[in-house]
Amino acid sequence: MTFESAVFYFFSAILLGSAAMVVTIRNSVKSALFLVLAFVSAACLWILLKAEFLAIVLVLVYVGAVMVLFLFVVMMIDVNLAVLRQGFGEYLPIGGLVAVLMVVEIALAVSPRQLAPTRIAASAVHAPAAHVSNTRALGMLLYTTYVYPFEIAAAILLVAIVAAIALTMRRRPDTKYQDPARQVEVRARDRMRLVKMPAEPKA
Repeated sequence: MTFESAVFYFFSAILLGSAAMVVTIRNSVKSALFLVLAFVSAACLWILLKAEFLAIVLVLVYVGAVMVLFLFVVMMIDVNLAVLRQGFGEYLPIGGLVAVLMVVEIALAVSPRQLAPTRIAASAVHAPAAHVSNTRALGMLLYTTYVYPFEIAAAILLVAIVAAIALTMRRRPDTKYQDPARQVEVRARDRMRLVKMPAEPKA
């Protein structure tokens, strides 16, 4: 076994283990931290595939920004696990069907026919030249061939941001809120009241 193969199996094992912990652990904060570990392991695998741009974007954007927001949202939202488990049995068949479809798609993507040496050699013909960086090649593909999926992903992220704000800004009975309209309408004479106290009798 070569050194690259050993490194690949090492980070793959960490990735699979951390991904399993993300969906099985009960503590939401620890689940988010295991997701960070999964992202870092995936970035290491992309470096082995010579996709340095994707690896650094995964670390900077997802680990450095998105996961920090996830942790803030997890700590701000009071998640009631009993309420979340109420519809588990109802949606279990649909979730199982989606899981089976994902497994089939992954199996087709990594099948020996797709990873055959002839197919890989044919795809290597269209690889960019040595003087062209993979960042430039990725940008040209992203904004030409895959511009519509890119815009759809941006719209989905916008919907997710709006949903996160709606969940975070909901009113709670035990929280005090400010009313800016009432604060602006306050008059000076309403803020202070002069009370005339009777003088104390002299002894």
